[in-house]
Amino acid sequence: MVHSSFRSKMFARILTALLAAASITSVQADPTPIAPGPGDVFIEGQSCSIAWSVDPTGAWTTMNIHLMTGDNYNMVQLAAIATVDGTDPTKTTYSYACPKVSPHAPIYFYEFSSPVSANSTWTTRFTITDSTSDIVPAPQSTQPGGADIPWGTGTIVGTPASTSGSISSSTVSTAVSVATSAPTASMTGSSVSPVDTSTPAPSTTSTTASNGADMHVPLGLLKQAVFAIGASIFGFAVMF
Repeated sequence: MVHSSFRSKMFARILTALLAAASITSVQADPTPIAPGPGDVFIEGQSCSIAWSVDPTGAWTTMNIHLMTGDNYNMVQLAAIATVDGTDPTKTTYSYACPKVSPHAPIYFYEFSSPVSANSTWTTRFTITDSTSDIVPAPQSTQPGGADIPWGTGTIVGTPASTSGSISSSTVSTAVSVATSAPTASMTGSSVSPVDTSTPAPSTTSTTASNGADMHVPLGLLKQAVFAIGASIFGFAVMF
């Protein structure tokens, strides 16, 4: 009876470790936004640069990039920027001519999405302006949910904006992640394509944590999970 109970406990430990490892893999599956980063400023008519790390699973072969604005609960699509292969490690940047926007405030960000995934990821907010001396603060200092994350709703001059589907506060808490580094290279971009307001984009579900950062597990935690699996399997084998 003792041996049977012990074997059952060891099997449960192995199963738990395997499930934890599978969970870590799924969290790390989507591409990670890298740039723009906090405080970045881009000039209208000049190069707007975007950078990301690839999807390691190979699923995001079609990755759509949209220029966004608005709060974390009611995102607004301003323009379709590009469709790229999010799994290609040789092409992880994109550049295009910055559109003319209003206001010139740190209220713009990019959304990455794919038809193969229910999740979307976002960059941090950045500024588009006509001059570095012509930047105004974000109109709002806190999110509708109370988080101290400044925001506002901008427009591309001469182009109407489109609400990004029906993203509810129950599925998105603080949707804009913090990116920390800038791109080192760029691809030649195309002109900005305004979003068709007659067909709102489908709603998406965020993998973003409540503090606004993407949920990516550190390498150390992954190693711990692997070690736990190995130790459990070894202990299970010793019993026999």
